[in-house]
Amino acid sequence: MSDIMFYVLGVLSILSAIVVVGSNSPINSVLALIFTMFCLAGEYIILNAQFLAVVHIIVYAGAIMVLFLFVLMLLNLNKDTEPQKSTRFKMIGVVSGGLLLVVMVGAMKGAGLVAQPGIADANIGLTKNLGKVLFTDFVVPFEIASILFLAAMVGAVMVGKRIKR
Repeated sequence: MSDIMFYVLGVLSILSAIVVVGSNSPINSVLALIFTMFCLAGEYIILNAQFLAVVHIIVYAGAIMVLFLFVLMLLNLNKDTEPQKSTRFKMIGVVSGGLLLVVMVGAMKGAGLVAQPGIADANIGLTKNLGKVLFTDFVVPFEIASILFLAAMVGAVMVGKRIKR
């Protein structure tokens, strides 16, 4: 059953990605992209990576896509102001994207990187195991990353702060 759901979600994500590229309305493109993100999160759940699925939904579908929607609504895009692209450029884009897809699948198949839907170990991807590995084996890189993020936040505040004269 999980194999069938994996392939159904894969087909749905590909179809919604085609809608993203082919839609004339930017709002419809963003909504189709949000649906694509939910399909990918469903595939993460099937692959037993629940934490990655939740983070994917919160960060991408929840924050970034909503930000895209707000920006598109604020831009007030009209057909009169947008340049019209010829169908020749669209067809060139479709052909080059298809060729890129064929090359990428061939490269992954030759390297043995094509994912299999079934997983032998049921504990892979659980948040408990991720936290255990993160705070035992990778505690020093985790703390260094947190210090870098703190320095970046302080730097952003200092750059954005106005100097009163």
